[in-house]
Amino acid sequence: MIKILFRDRYMVFCVKPEGILSQDSENAPNLPDVLREQLGTSYVGTVHRLDREASGVMVYSLDPKITGKLTAAFADKENTVKEYRALLTGVPEDRCGELHDLLYHDAKRNKTYVVDRMRKGVREASLYYEVVSVNDGRALVSVRLFTGRTHQIRAQFASRGLPICGDGRYGGGSGRLMLSSVRISLLHPVTGERVEVRNNVFS
Repeated sequence: MIKILFRDRYMVFCVKPEGILSQDSENAPNLPDVLREQLGTSYVGTVHRLDREASGVMVYSLDPKITGKLTAAFADKENTVKEYRALLTGVPEDRCGELHDLLYHDAKRNKTYVVDRMRKGVREASLYYEVVSVNDGRALVSVRLFTGRTHQIRAQFASRGLPICGDGRYGGGSGRLMLSSVRISLLHPVTGERVEVRNNVFS
């Protein structure tokens, strides 16, 4: 059973478990299909993505007429907050700061690389982080994205020698990927009112 955090006639906020795709797929278990069955609706529209291995808060459209507006609201840098928590294998030198990089995603390998110059397929990426706590040489960080690139958080921290715990793809070892979406705050695409939804870390 998928945990529902907020629902109205236009959209639903829920908690994505790790190990399931966040977008429709004919070949693998995916959250939109699960939601259609659980909610008893024929339409669940994807407006953003979360890595298969990651977990946490996501929002989906329940009305095809407003899917475009909800997608735009989610991408609105001025009015939308997307907060994540990640457990790093080490501790950053600075307690807080911004990371700015050029990222290239290799679709065949499904891996994102930090590169040193612009070329075809390279995109700018930036985020803000703050250390929440440190335990046994590992830092729990709060992350807010300014951009939304594939594997962005994972690649940016890994490039600095701080891969996320459990992220075998980027050098963080085996086990559960300790990356979770914990808060989404945006303007409702129909009413214009602010909707803010939170979820506990790694639940």
